[in-house]
Amino acid sequence: MNPPTPDRVDRTETTPPLRRTRRRRRALSRRTRTTRTRTPDRSGRTARVAQRAAGARRATSRAALSPARALAAIFRYWRAERTTLRQGFVGLWISSGGDLIAGFALGVMTHRLDKLPGLLILVPAAIGMRGNIFGAVGSRLGTSIHSGLFRVTRERTGVLYQNAYASLMLSISTSAFLAVAARIVSSATGLTSISVWDFFVISVVAGVFSSIVVLALTVVLARMGYERDWDLDSIAAPVITFIGDTVTLPALFAASFLAKRHIVTLSLGAVLALLCLLAFIAAVRTDLPSARRIFRESIVVLALAGTMDIFAGTVVQHRITRFNAVPALLVLIPPFLEDAGALGSIAAARLSSKLHLGAIRPRLIPERLALLDITLLAPFALSVFTLVGISADLIARASGLATPGLLTMVELSLLAGYIATVGAAILAYATAVATFRFGLDPDNHGVPIVTSSIDLFGMFALVGTVVLLGVGVK
Repeated sequence: MNPPTPDRVDRTETTPPLRRTRRRRRALSRRTRTTRTRTPDRSGRTARVAQRAAGARRATSRAALSPARALAAIFRYWRAERTTLRQGFVGLWISSGGDLIAGFALGVMTHRLDKLPGLLILVPAAIGMRGNIFGAVGSRLGTSIHSGLFRVTRERTGVLYQNAYASLMLSISTSAFLAVAARIVSSATGLTSISVWDFFVISVVAGVFSSIVVLALTVVLARMGYERDWDLDSIAAPVITFIGDTVTLPALFAASFLAKRHIVTLSLGAVLALLCLLAFIAAVRTDLPSARRIFRESIVVLALAGTMDIFAGTVVQHRITRFNAVPALLVLIPPFLEDAGALGSIAAARLSSKLHLGAIRPRLIPERLALLDITLLAPFALSVFTLVGISADLIARASGLATPGLLTMVELSLLAGYIATVGAAILAYATAVATFRFGLDPDNHGVPIVTSSIDLFGMFALVGTVVLLGVGVK
C-alpha cells in the first residue's frame, strides 16, 4: 500500500477541527431557533413603525393641496393602519360599554347626590384621575414595548414594577388632594357642600380601592399586549378608561355611606390623612429611579389636572336642575367625557411613541405624518359618539328615566363630541411636542393634561350644546 500523500495527511488532520466547527454551528443554529420559538421577536417593532412612517411620508409627498388628493392620502394611511383602527374600535366600544354602566350608576345616585351636596363636584375628578394615572401607565408601557425595553418580570428595577409602584403612590396622594380641592372650590364658587373630612373619606377610600383593581387589570393588559403583539397605544387608553369608570363610580357610591358619621368619619379621615402623607414621603424618597422620576414629574401635572376636573364638576353642579329634569343627560356624562378623553389619550400616546422613535419631529406646525395620525380620531369619534347617544337613550328608557328622545341624544352626543375631539387633537399634539422639547417625558404629561383638559372643555361643550338645543327646558 502506498503511503498517504501530504495532501491527504493535511486534509485528514484538518477534518476533526472542521467537524467540531460544523457541530458548533449546528448547535448554535438549533439554540437560536429554540430561543426564537420561546420568545417572540420584539426587534422588528421599531422597524415596522419606521416602515409605516416612511410609507406615510411617501404617500403624503405625492399629495397636492387639492382636497381630493389629500383625502386619497388620508384613506391610504387609514388602510395602512387598518390593524390600529380595528383594535382601536374594539377598545373604544368596550370603553363605551363600561362608561354607560358608570352613567347608569350616576343616574341612579340622584338620592345620594341630594343627601350629600357637592358630591357631584368630585365625580368627574375621581373618574378622570383613574384615567389620567393609568392611561399614562399604558402609554409608558406601550412606548417601552415599541422600543424593546419591556420585560415581564417581578424585579423591583423592572419597567413593570416601577410603573405599578408609582401609579399606586400617585393614586393615594391625588385622592387626598382632590378631597381638599373639592371643598375649597365648592366654597369659592358659592356652592353648598359636605365637610372636608367627608370629602376626604369618600375620595381616599374610593380612590385606593378602584386603583388596586385598575392597576391589576392594567398589568394583565400590558402582558397580553406584549405576548400577542398588540398596539398598546391604541388599546390601553379606552380599555383602562372602561375599567376605571366601571369601578370608580360604584366605589364612590359605596364610600359615600361612610360620610356624615360624625366621630367615625373624623377618626377614619385622620388615619387616612396620615397614611397619605407617609405614601407621599415614601414615593418622593424611593430608591427606584424610574418610579421616583414618574412620581415627581406627574404629581404636579395630576394636581393641575384634578383641579380642572373639579371645575368641570362645578359646571354641572351649577346647572343640576336642568340635568335632574332629564336624567338621561346624567347617563350621558361619564361615557361622553371619558370617550373624548380616550380619543385624546390615543392621539397623545401615538404621538409620544413617534417622538421617542424619531418618526416625527417636535415642530410648531405638525408634520404630515402627525396630521395623518390625528385623522384616525375622525372615524373613532363618529362610531363612538353615535353609540354613546343611542345607548344612553336606551338605558334611560329601560331604567324609567326621562329622556329627550333618541334623535336628540344622538345629535347632542355627535355635535358636542366632535367639538371635544377637535380640542383633544390640538391639545394632544401641543402637549406631546411641548413636553418633548423641554426634555420631559410626554408619556408622563400627555395623557393627564389631555384628559383633564378635555373633561373641562368637553363639559363646556356638552352643557353648551344642551343649552343650544334647548334640552331640559319645559
